[in-house]
Amino acid sequence: MTSLASGAKHGYALARDIERFAGVTLGPGTLYGAITALEDNGLIEPTGHDKRRRPYQLTAAGRAELATAVRSLGAIAAEGARRLGIALHLADPGWAQ
Repeated sequence: MTSLASGAKHGYALARDIERFAGVTLGPGTLYGAITALEDNGLIEPTGHDKRRRPYQLTAAGRAELATAVRSLGAIAAEGARRLGIALHLADPGWAQ
């Protein structure tokens, strides 16, 4: 869902973006399984398709769910940094609001 926060993407573009920012390479079964589950739960939706690609975008519910998860993970990371006595430096991804 983080990848879709910056705009609609089809499967290949999602996989490349996730690999870029998370350092994780997703196989087709993992990626399309996640897409199916997110769509079934109303968190993403297709924006249309052409002959080869089917882009997806976040729904309002998906955007709200992602915002909640990001806030929660941010709080966990901040607490971990505090307990370790280290500074928490977050890079500005350019799309954060």
